[in-house]
Amino acid sequence: MLRAAIALGWLAVVALDPAPASAWGYQGHRVVGSIADQLLKPAAKAQVQQILNDFDTHGIDLRKAAPWPDCVKSVVRHDDGKFHYEVDPDHIEFEVPCTPFNSTRERARMVDYAARNWSTCSYTPDGFERGCHNTFHFLDVAIQRSYVDRGLQGTNPHDLVAAIEAAIAVLQGKPIPPPFPFSIKDRKEALLLLAHFIGDLHQPLHVGSVYLDGNGRLVDPDVAHKVDPDTETNGGNAIEDSVAVPFQVINLHHEWDDIPTDLGDAATGELVDAAKSVPPSQGALESWPAAWATDTLLVAHDAFKGLVFKPAQPPAPAKWTVTYDNHIDYLQAADAIKRKQLAKGGARLAELLNTIWP
Repeated sequence: MLRAAIALGWLAVVALDPAPASAWGYQGHRVVGSIADQLLKPAAKAQVQQILNDFDTHGIDLRKAAPWPDCVKSVVRHDDGKFHYEVDPDHIEFEVPCTPFNSTRERARMVDYAARNWSTCSYTPDGFERGCHNTFHFLDVAIQRSYVDRGLQGTNPHDLVAAIEAAIAVLQGKPIPPPFPFSIKDRKEALLLLAHFIGDLHQPLHVGSVYLDGNGRLVDPDVAHKVDPDTETNGGNAIEDSVAVPFQVINLHHEWDDIPTDLGDAATGELVDAAKSVPPSQGALESWPAAWATDTLLVAHDAFKGLVFKPAQPPAPAKWTVTYDNHIDYLQAADAIKRKQLAKGGARLAELLNTIWP
């Protein structure tokens, strides 16, 4: 009964949430930020409070700050080249995590950030330009790899690791590392990005991906040293789960974005205890993002383990479907992985800020 309850609760969230895939959803990002809030040392805590709260923002902590880059996705570029923050009238619920930033000043900050980082690269996942800043949230390293570095397919100068490195540099008062021209206005913007991107970095399908041929067999883009667009699954976004909920179109990536429902949107004592047991990062601070990405890539191996992919049949919008040896067992394993990854994300966000502001 417990196993069934875990599965059905998780699937209900997936079926009812029509939002585009976004690592962990806002609940997961708030959990990561909330864990970090509890692990900050006094100096770092004071810096975070000072940086995040200015003018008409008050009471903003890492928990409230973490969803900010996903709120930026409400910024729309019109044909006249102007940008506007637009609330979707059909999905007012998308605004729930964005209410701390609904003042005129804070909406203008989001518009300004999106405009500055819109055309520095091209991102057209659905045939329409969606703005370069949306590429900062992920990598797509093939799961055949056991490490992450810049020589691999699925990485680029404006990916998630590069974006984290840029935000760290701004918080340290250093120049943003070349070659990509990230535009991060100030320390507040850098901290808003970092609180979110560290969460993204710990969602397995935001780092590892499968590349599939027309029959659903794994291919390796690093063998040819290039990616065939026909093989891209975009971190599982192009893979439909044909088992999860009848008559619902649910992709594998989205299933991994949803956190266990019992966690709510704040740290639990169990997760804080797990975060405290995360080993300290080794080496120079600047090397941590790539090392953490490697750790998540290894977790992605487990996220894709035992899955069987087949070509989707029209009119399915996905290119492939996925099946499981035992769906309930897979959901339980995914639940455990998510809890560990959320704890790691919170621990490492706090570790990073405690190191910048000892």
